[in-house]
Amino acid sequence: MSKPSSRLPIAAALASALLLAVPSFADSQARIVRLSDVQGDVHIDRNSGQGFEKAFLNLPITQGVKLKTGKDARAEVEFEDGSTLRITPETNIEFPVLSLRDSGAKVSTVNLEKGMAYVNFQGAKNDEFAVTFGQQKLTLPRPVHLRIETEASKAAVAVFKGQVQISTPGGPVDVSKNETATFDLAHGDRETLAKNVEPSPYDSWDKQQEQYYDRYASNGSVGSTSPYAYGATDLNYYGSFFNLAGYGMFWQPYFIGAGWDPFLNGAWAFYPGYGYGWVSAYPWGWTPYHYGSWRFLPDRGWAWQPGGSWSPYNTRLSVQNPPTKFVLPQPPNSGQGTVFVNRGTMANQVGLFRRLEIRQNSAGLGIPRGEIQNLSMLSPIVQQRGAAKVWMPPASLGDSGWWHGGYSEPNAGVGAWHGSGMSGSTGHSSGGHSSGGGSHH
Repeated sequence: MSKPSSRLPIAAALASALLLAVPSFADSQARIVRLSDVQGDVHIDRNSGQGFEKAFLNLPITQGVKLKTGKDARAEVEFEDGSTLRITPETNIEFPVLSLRDSGAKVSTVNLEKGMAYVNFQGAKNDEFAVTFGQQKLTLPRPVHLRIETEASKAAVAVFKGQVQISTPGGPVDVSKNETATFDLAHGDRETLAKNVEPSPYDSWDKQQEQYYDRYASNGSVGSTSPYAYGATDLNYYGSFFNLAGYGMFWQPYFIGAGWDPFLNGAWAFYPGYGYGWVSAYPWGWTPYHYGSWRFLPDRGWAWQPGGSWSPYNTRLSVQNPPTKFVLPQPPNSGQGTVFVNRGTMANQVGLFRRLEIRQNSAGLGIPRGEIQNLSMLSPIVQQRGAAKVWMPPASLGDSGWWHGGYSEPNAGVGAWHGSGMSGSTGHSSGGHSSGGGSHH
């Protein structure tokens, strides 16, 4: 699938700008990766002593974190170079190693305890990526796309692209493209190698996500030239870059207008050793909240500007030229839970049919990524009418997990959120989901 060529010059500038952040991030020896997609009942143990909690989009994944999906749930983790790990329903994984060597090389180890995972490793130079399951270990020195499935009595590794070597108690096993290695865990991990790959019901989901990255990637080199370009694909889908004379390059999401600010929807999440950091609810809300700053432009509203150093945990929100009476969300003074801030609107499913109502100032919240290919054309319609309705493919309306952290009491004004598995999930809600008007088919 082709990529929008008009974005390439801006993307190259973004990649160059992001590279300026490398020394600060590398010297800190801190490392996070991104929970980049959440659909359905996904739980996370952030290694904070709180146990498993409801997971939601854009939570940082750090060393020691665990994820598990419930029935019909899925999740994706995006690494700094654009590599991805996707897990299907009823899967448990953990991240025993997410570290940064003195040389700058990143070391990642994922343990698949049970279930099914798709790995698309981009093969960044000097990085080390491994996947373990049972007594087996895959070390990925070069680009590879594969599927791993494990259950009580057997495990299987199917390779779609590239080749891997699996370390086993009986010696190494090589698996090449379009081959599947199956391990009989009940009989001494005895393996068999088949010259084919049996399809799985989730292959189409994995392929759909890969097509999204291919189509909306900033350009072919961003992921390899900057270790902090993850999240750039979402910027291209949910918004657009522009240059402003005298200021430089900016980015804005679609579907915003007067009254929107980049901190309407988010949460303060506690992480051991760092305290509370801001987690954006927006599907594009990764890079703009860890790098650069938000500036209010009188004629355009809020826009994000790259620059400065990378912040692993956004403990301090950076804004420039805020309008009168603007107040930044403040982190809690105590506690170790999750505090939600939900003051904005989101796109919602309408009626019994698969229609999605996109509202002004929703800024992409509630829009499944990649499913609507004309967001740039739809945004002016929403700004003019206040809302627009679009038809969605049958299996597209997803669930980012955001609104499952709790619910807002009717007519609460500024009131409590009641957590669903969230420790300390008391936050603020200023009501309104504006309905707007008009429709677009």
